[in-house]
Amino acid sequence: MSKKLKVVLAVCLCIGIIGGLAEYIGPTLRVNEEETGTEEKAVSAEVRAPVVSAGGAILIDAKDGRVIYEKDADKKLYPASTTKIMTALVALEILDEIGADLDSEVVVPAEAVGAEGSSVYLKVGERLTLRELFYGMMLQSGNDAALAVAICSGGTLENFVERMNEKAEELGCTSTHFTNPNGLFDEEHYTTARDLAQIGREAMKREDFREIAGAQSWRSEESGRTFQNKNKTISQYDGATGIKIGYTKSSGRTLAASAKKGDKELIAVVLNDSNWFNDAYAMLDYGFSQEAYKSEN
Repeated sequence: MSKKLKVVLAVCLCIGIIGGLAEYIGPTLRVNEEETGTEEKAVSAEVRAPVVSAGGAILIDAKDGRVIYEKDADKKLYPASTTKIMTALVALEILDEIGADLDSEVVVPAEAVGAEGSSVYLKVGERLTLRELFYGMMLQSGNDAALAVAICSGGTLENFVERMNEKAEELGCTSTHFTNPNGLFDEEHYTTARDLAQIGREAMKREDFREIAGAQSWRSEESGRTFQNKNKTISQYDGATGIKIGYTKSSGRTLAASAKKGDKELIAVVLNDSNWFNDAYAMLDYGFSQEAYKSEN
């Protein structure tokens, strides 16, 4: 065999080997590219957990209580006027027990008048319905209305606060203790994000509570008082259903926010949070996105 022919055969052999390798390597590379693309799509479909500035925060499913997100959810903090969620819940249960309702008339006791902080400006001896007191307490966040609700339904303020603590224990809220029905600061008046979410979840099981907590405004035909809901979640967040805001200088800003999309309702709680509404909305967005992603897969 001539030298020239040997060179030609060697070149052909190399070309054949390279071609064979290309047939093997090519599909392999393509498979890897496809696999990488799939991984990237999966990652992009996930939603990053929010970063919130709250001292304590939690997001739960209102139906089963499942925790979707939490940050220092068991840290002892101060609820401020989100306390009134428990006040309303306990008072409604007492009304059930005694056969009364929100249209029952009561007389405003002297102890309820002139309460510190947010007020609906009740007058001693004024006759009005419990419905007006409830809306004044939940929408206007009247501390005087909360005192009137507590005294008129519980008999005495002390008895009512005792019922609040009994209810907290019944709900498994082991890190919660109340000293008043309106949330004015007290070192011994505290809760956690986890406990408050559970209290809110229980209250939202009641249609009468939901109707009040979800109202943008309410006007009394008897007294002419009009209450606007201070919980901006109701007007700002799509599908919002409640629940309550709170603030004192010592407690910081607190919020229990709920919203429903389709058959899914979520409850977000932030305590001691200067960015309260935005953080709650980010948590709700995250929760609904997580649920949507799960349902698609």
